[in-house]
Amino acid sequence: MAPNDGWRMCKMGEDSMRIGFFGGSFDPPHRGHLAVAQAAADEFELGRVLLAPTAQQPLKPGGAVAGYADRLEMVRLLCEGSGQLEASSLDAPMLDGRPNYTVDTLGRLQPKLADEDTIFVIVGVDAFLDLRRWRAPEELLAMAEWIVVTRPGFSPQRMKELALTDGQRERVHLLEGIAEEVSATQIREALREGRDCGDLLPAAVSGFIREHHLYGT
Repeated sequence: MAPNDGWRMCKMGEDSMRIGFFGGSFDPPHRGHLAVAQAAADEFELGRVLLAPTAQQPLKPGGAVAGYADRLEMVRLLCEGSGQLEASSLDAPMLDGRPNYTVDTLGRLQPKLADEDTIFVIVGVDAFLDLRRWRAPEELLAMAEWIVVTRPGFSPQRMKELALTDGQRERVHLLEGIAEEVSATQIREALREGRDCGDLLPAAVSGFIREHHLYGT
């Protein structure tokens, strides 16, 4: 992938590890998530990618359909067989019941890493363009590098909406060519209607959904 309009790629240093953090509802996790995580790992030479279901997303007050424990287990099944991808409980429910804020999650992740390691947050472009609504956006941009997954027809010029400084801009990288043509919402609807989702869900995830009667199955 070639850089677009100054959005640079970066190479891995010999003495550091790159850790990808991919959060979200994962309700359910599907092959699109898998493709994004693997593409990010390949393009940006990530040693590990942590897929972390979010217990309670602040900007989605309705919450997920499946419970947190079920979503975490489905993510574990999604990652089976991959040497780089792994399920993470970093975004587990908070003891005080408050939402999970990414700035807090990254704050819990950082002490687990070596000083020379770098965190790369993997996020869809629409969510990233909404970054100013997230808690502590300036701190977030300083805590991690960002891999922004674009969609067909997206113009990098839209990044100007965020009014990033030159330093912040250098920490944002575009990942192109990964079109997630189906959403978790569409998959849940198909499951409720009894339609086959074998091309969208790994067999282990489909089996778990049926066994636990999730999403109206």
